[in-house]
Amino acid sequence: MGDKGYQAPEGRCIISEDVIATIASTAAMEVPGVASMATRTDIRGLMNSSASKSVAIVNNENETVVTLYINLKLGVRIPDVAGQVQRAVKSEVQSMTGKPVTKVNVHVAGVVLEDAAAKEEEKQ
Repeated sequence: MGDKGYQAPEGRCIISEDVIATIASTAAMEVPGVASMATRTDIRGLMNSSASKSVAIVNNENETVVTLYINLKLGVRIPDVAGQVQRAVKSEVQSMTGKPVTKVNVHVAGVVLEDAAAKEEEKQ
């Protein structure tokens, strides 16, 4: 079991998985067509206590794997938006942390009508 940080001449830097999740979530929300982040569910469609967040991170010394659960706006082309989310998240996480991102998994949990998406944006 290795540590999740990196060693520099000045000392060690450890980046919390919550920080990486926040970076990933923010990057995903900036992609046109993404309505909101979604709550993770298990295979049966049930929420469980370990699946309360919208972003899951697997982080070790060799790789970072990001899994996102998102809701899209109605009418967008899902493969296009999902690809943009993957590129945006990978770029932002690598840029801000200096750690290589090997995978960005995108789970489209739902589609939101424009009226609901507009109300969600007004709340933020």
